[in-house]
Amino acid sequence: MKNSIMGTSLLVLLVFATLTYCLDARLQGCQPSGKIKGIKPPPGQCNPENDSDCCKQGKMYTTYTCSPPVTGNTKAVLTLNSFQKGGDGGGPSECDNQYHSDDTPVVALSTGWYSGGDRCLNYITISANGRSVKAKVVDECDSTMGCDDEHDYQPPCPNNIVDASKAVWKALGIPEDNWGDYDITWSDA
Repeated sequence: MKNSIMGTSLLVLLVFATLTYCLDARLQGCQPSGKIKGIKPPPGQCNPENDSDCCKQGKMYTTYTCSPPVTGNTKAVLTLNSFQKGGDGGGPSECDNQYHSDDTPVVALSTGWYSGGDRCLNYITISANGRSVKAKVVDECDSTMGCDDEHDYQPPCPNNIVDASKAVWKALGIPEDNWGDYDITWSDA
């Protein structure tokens, strides 16, 4: 009996240690890579369309070179972006050097998920609100840089962002008063 209790205790301890190690290793897989100091945008240089943030003078912003692991059901935050000329997305999309209509389902992915352009012009499936939509990856939501002209004086993206056109939000049936930040899952299509 004593050996049985000791064996069970050892097994529980081993399982706990393994889970702790795996969880710790996963967290270590995507830690912040640094910080950048915000600067005040020149007048008229940060487009606050779609509730986009503008950098604040002296505020420290976390940067990432990674994103959480991609699974068949990757958790993320859906944000709203305009990929049209003059929209809050800034310049043309990184993947094709083009602007895209707000009526086209397109997205930018956080730096780690963008993977140096490996997902460019491929489709991902986004699920939320009991619906799914396929959207084309056309840009990077830069998690490594920000608060400069190239990034429209916006802070770096967090490492878990799917930055989507209005067409994606509409296809998911999310009421407009909930547009901005919305918990979703996504996968490669």
